Amino acid sequence: MKYKKLGLWAILLIFITSCKQVDPPLAVGPVPTDAQLKWHEMEQYAFVHFSMNTFTDIEWGYGDKSPELFNPTDLDCRQWARVCKEAGLKGIIITAKHHDGFCLWPSKYTEYSVKNSPWRDGKGDLLRELSDACKEYGLKFGVYLSPWDRNHPDYGKPEYITYFRNQLRELLTNYGDVFEIWFDGANGGSGYYGGANETRNVDRKTYYDWENTYKIVRELQPNAILFSDAGPGCRWCGNEEGWVGKTNWSTLRRDEVWPGWPHYEQLRYGHEDGTHWVPAEVDVSIRPGWFYHQSEDHKVKTLPHLLDIYYHSVGRGATLLINFPVDPRGLIHETDEEQILKLSNALKADFAVDLAQGEDAEADNERGNSGKYKAANVTDGDKETYWATDDQVSEASLTINLEEPTEFNRFLIQEYIRLGQRVKEFTLEALVNGEWKTLAEETTIGYKRILRLPTTTATKVRVNIKSAKASPLISNVEIYNAPKILTAPVISRNKEGLLKIHSADKEVKVYYTMDGSEPNEKSNSYTEPFILDRKAIVKAITVDPLSDKRSPVSREAFDIVKKQWKVVGVNDENVNKIFDGDPSTVWHQKGAKMPVDLVVDLGDVNSVKGFRYLPDQSRWSDGIIFNYEFYGSENGRSWKLLSEGEFSNIKNSPIWQTKYFEPVKVKYLKLKALNNTNDNHAVGYAEFDIVTND
Repeated sequence: MKYKKLGLWAILLIFITSCKQVDPPLAVGPVPTDAQLKWHEMEQYAFVHFSMNTFTDIEWGYGDKSPELFNPTDLDCRQWARVCKEAGLKGIIITAKHHDGFCLWPSKYTEYSVKNSPWRDGKGDLLRELSDACKEYGLKFGVYLSPWDRNHPDYGKPEYITYFRNQLRELLTNYGDVFEIWFDGANGGSGYYGGANETRNVDRKTYYDWENTYKIVRELQPNAILFSDAGPGCRWCGNEEGWVGKTNWSTLRRDEVWPGWPHYEQLRYGHEDGTHWVPAEVDVSIRPGWFYHQSEDHKVKTLPHLLDIYYHSVGRGATLLINFPVDPRGLIHETDEEQILKLSNALKADFAVDLAQGEDAEADNERGNSGKYKAANVTDGDKETYWATDDQVSEASLTINLEEPTEFNRFLIQEYIRLGQRVKEFTLEALVNGEWKTLAEETTIGYKRILRLPTTTATKVRVNIKSAKASPLISNVEIYNAPKILTAPVISRNKEGLLKIHSADKEVKVYYTMDGSEPNEKSNSYTEPFILDRKAIVKAITVDPLSDKRSPVSREAFDIVKKQWKVVGVNDENVNKIFDGDPSTVWHQKGAKMPVDLVVDLGDVNSVKGFRYLPDQSRWSDGIIFNYEFYGSENGRSWKLLSEGEFSNIKNSPIWQTKYFEPVKVKYLKLKALNNTNDNHAVGYAEFDIVTND
């Protein structure tokens, strides 16, 4: 009986010890505010660039255009909100005033606004319409107010700051809750400035007295996130291409940075020793430009490109601000809508079934062995629970048991950032056929990290924290098996005749034909580039070998190979870019005045019945030929005019231009540019090709 009593006391002592309160980890470094945490959780939201520039077909207006030009015919902010809602975006930030100073609301502090436009008979308020639409569709509402104003006569003087702040107060008091205020880093330069066509520069660090400007926001919209290079709410990602660094700290040495900071490359990675929580926001347009240009209707980003942007922004712990250049009708263009919905549907498919949810997890260290900070917290679906190690442990392993062989290709992991960002380096392994295989070696995690992996079948997945600022705190782990990306493959052939077929997903099968017939699984299987030194119509598809799902068919018609072609009289190795089969490369003829000749030696005499010209495809395209003459010659001395005229609508639609004529035998061809779409002396060529007579 005595020993039984001792046993009961021992059991009670063990129970009391196991229930002993274990203190939570202390915060390490800067931590996010509640408003920043809510901002992180939005993950994706929209930018809308729409203003005077939409109607003048330029990116940065000078502030010298009449308000009467602003007159959208079918403006519908509810359409914007509907598209964003269907795409899974959580809010919309509108360019209330861009650098040209034109205001989309009837500001009482300037005449340069919608109140002096014919739109809505001068009684319109675009911000009111958008704010109401956002409320209707359950979206958050944000505003962009350019600190630079190329229209205002006082820009550069102290008086302008009063004007700027007065407008800021209008925006923050008349349209309900504002989730983010966007201040651009572009400040100072040439402009109209109330009629004075001149250049005005300011001290970007001191001119705006930012701290007192920020006080206005904190007073009127205390929960709004302030965006600029330095935050203080969130920072620019250091580029407009749609990515943040693989190493991405949400902390920044904020006091060193200001809007227009020259060391902006550092913003791509943040500062490991940052003094404040200033996470990155990735701003990128769905088109090359921020404002609408009809010439970019064929340049809307593809699904693979948009997926890359998502995984390089949200997938690296940043938020994604995707821009829609609303067109002159006042609508998100149909092509833009189609592509953003493709992205939304693809992401839904990628993250449809969490293979880790509810699965067992174990770790080599759990804080205090109390059970409160156990490994299983990472798969319980509760963002407020987390796995933590003891304070002295900064290296640890976490294993997810999948129970049976499971196929996956996406891995998502999140830190409990309420207590700071900690992980500096980690690896990911999978137990494949009884052996551990390394899948990835990475650096930071932060709010969220998503890895795209080769499709792997494993029974366990292990995260190894190799280095951390303090004890790791992991709140969530998710594992997915995303479907293959089945977009039409890209077919190209270079000057030497090397044919390449590029698929967006490396794990799909590619089949092709070269006789014009429709490809299928019985057609040629593409594995590597090969020489195609003859005329051919190449068609290709991608196929998921597991589901038999297939992409649309892509088609390219190739004429004779260009291996012997050369441009006569040009000593510039870059000139061969016009024959390389890559539309993204360009060569410009410099130093000549119109008319400008491009003379091509084909190497052999060929029977030619047409030519093809692709203008510069870059964002700031230049030298697009408008009027032309085209000649042929057998000897390079006696020329015959084969075609003349214009490339109709090429400014608005700078795509392949093909012109036909009666077949003629020639060895030399001459494209004479008579003028270009900008009426200057630049001439640019992305590609040049011919059509031979069969």
